[in-house]
Amino acid sequence: MSSRLQGRSLVVSLYVLIVTFAGVVGVLLGAFGPDGMRPVHLFGVIELQPTPVELAIYGIVTIGLFLGILLSLVIFVAERYDDAQPKG
Repeated sequence: MSSRLQGRSLVVSLYVLIVTFAGVVGVLLGAFGPDGMRPVHLFGVIELQPTPVELAIYGIVTIGLFLGILLSLVIFVAERYDDAQPKG
């Protein structure tokens, strides 16, 4: 197995772990958070009530999208500007 494939699977595993953690934190915050929490707005459009499921959705979508965009940019740059041979 090439080191490139191992690196990608590690990054994808970390991505899934972080997004899952965001969902778990949303569930815990919705279940045990303070009373009187205000609704959150997903992308300023969709209003989500502070329930465990809706806060989990909010955490998963926001963290997943943010990290997904960053990882896509890293992949884009790495594939186009990969120097296999060092200069010199």
